[in-house]
Amino acid sequence: MCGIVGYIGKNQATPILLEGLKRLEYRGYDSSGIAVIDGTGASSIHKVPGKLDGLIKALNNDFPNGTVGIGHTRWATHGRPKQANAHPQVDCNGDVIVVHNGIVENYLNLKIQLQGEGHTFTSETDTEVIAHLIESSMLNDKTFEESVSNAATLIKGAQAVVAMHASHPDELIAFRLGNAGGLAIGYGSNETYLASDLPALLPHTSQVTYIDPGEIAIIQSHQVQHKSLDGKIINKVIQKAPYDEVAVAKGGFKHFMLKEIMEQPHALFQTLAGKVSLDPPEVNLGSLPFSDSEIRRLNRVVLTGMGTSLLAAHVGRHYIETLAGLPTEVENSSEMCYRNPVLDENTLVIAVSQSGETSDTLAAIEKANQKGCKQIAVCNVQESQATRMVNATVHLGVGPELGVASTKTFTGSLVALFLIATYLGKRRGLIDSDLMGQLLQDLSSIPRLVGQVLQSENEIAKLAQTLFQYENVMYLGRGINMPVALEGALKLKEVSYIHAEGFPAGEMKHGPIALIDREMPVIIVAPNDALYDKMEGSAQEVKARGGKVIAIITEGNTGLKSIADECIEIPETPYLLSAIISVVPLQLLAYHIAILRGCDVDQPRNLAKTVTVE
Repeated sequence: MCGIVGYIGKNQATPILLEGLKRLEYRGYDSSGIAVIDGTGASSIHKVPGKLDGLIKALNNDFPNGTVGIGHTRWATHGRPKQANAHPQVDCNGDVIVVHNGIVENYLNLKIQLQGEGHTFTSETDTEVIAHLIESSMLNDKTFEESVSNAATLIKGAQAVVAMHASHPDELIAFRLGNAGGLAIGYGSNETYLASDLPALLPHTSQVTYIDPGEIAIIQSHQVQHKSLDGKIINKVIQKAPYDEVAVAKGGFKHFMLKEIMEQPHALFQTLAGKVSLDPPEVNLGSLPFSDSEIRRLNRVVLTGMGTSLLAAHVGRHYIETLAGLPTEVENSSEMCYRNPVLDENTLVIAVSQSGETSDTLAAIEKANQKGCKQIAVCNVQESQATRMVNATVHLGVGPELGVASTKTFTGSLVALFLIATYLGKRRGLIDSDLMGQLLQDLSSIPRLVGQVLQSENEIAKLAQTLFQYENVMYLGRGINMPVALEGALKLKEVSYIHAEGFPAGEMKHGPIALIDREMPVIIVAPNDALYDKMEGSAQEVKARGGKVIAIITEGNTGLKSIADECIEIPETPYLLSAIISVVPLQLLAYHIAILRGCDVDQPRNLAKTVTVE
């Protein structure tokens, strides 16, 4: 995802900013830029589409003068990659300068309001709204700090923002809302550094503090003041950051699995990056070479994958049938490649593979190629074997996933499949502009909602203490959340070695109910939707047989709360997107149970990240 760096101190800022951005290149980006303010208050902004080398080349060793500055590498979300949309973004006069990670969910309403006040916009980004909001407050006699705080209260969604002002060359102001990726502050001798990830800080200092969600930091060369958004002082203890490269890669987490679960809000921003426009509402899957007439001639979709990717495909089936109106099947790749499936040039095959190197999935892709099918890969690794075999790829872009048990690639795959479904539905005439706008607005809220679920980690860790000694666990779900039940069971068995099975809830009475007793906890995925009453009935059947019920429910639900032994609440989410939210507590539960059982969660026994042989 986007990288942020900042510096204020005694040295020239530009080389430090460029070095920091270089160290954040691994996060992925499609444009870059820096802004520097000199001692007279004159600002200098340089930005280019493309890679950081292009920015360095454009500067041609003529670095702008100044000892305070901010820099950014951007993955496009609002507005395609071009110079005007690159960060930093500015207000009308160019005095307020902002860099930003996240999605301003209400930016259209704010933009209209600001335009009514006379503000002129020069980019297609949501970020520019933040600069104008700060400007608007300062025009109403608010201080720079007050204006930044006010902007933070007006924007919706998970954000990480850094702002500076030409008339305030002695400070940077940063804030976080929700889980939009981190902001770390590094302390030197009369100089202070800021970055969205530790690798950009560690060449300069190991002394750091972190800006937590709901906090603002006023950063000067000689001091940093942390506050809550309502102005209360927060006393932070400066920590020593690890220099060990593996520890840095883990971002302070004990395990890669937990890190990858917790970074899902900003990982999903990366999946959305460059693919979504809200104004006008459109999905951009530019690499798809299929004409609208070819898409309208499609008569069938086949989704294929293995393991977690196969379960993501099951959710994708709901998306495509609902939004694109196409009959859709899901095939286990290891079975599909040994059958003679009925496929032709009007069949679209979508292969889901986090690595793009899974041998069975590659064999299924080859089988579809032999049948003349159109093919799309949903994959997290660019230039993998799968991406070279298909017509087009929708890249997840969630960053490296080093834990063997897939977490962020599952939710990233769901977002990618949702985008494909809306793209097909629009071109098949099933989705008009109004519906597209609503679907994409809902989708843009998902990173924030995932962040809300992650705030329940302590509660879920306590629940794990009541479950880790069981040797069998059953998971139940219906509709779009049936694959989530299967994925929850898969995660638990992978990392904790507990025997866990997932079933469609309606299947329980056809066999699995015989297993239920006091030693069989049953985890029920039951958010508020059209199938909720049936899930409540399944919970009653489990309780009647002495089973322990743990329910994933929507906030405010009282029905299952009165039945279940334990409940985990998730925020209200539109039905089609609910699987992305309901799977997150199951990932955390599997992780914490495995830790209590002393298991190696990052490298579970007998498993490999990518299965390259049959």
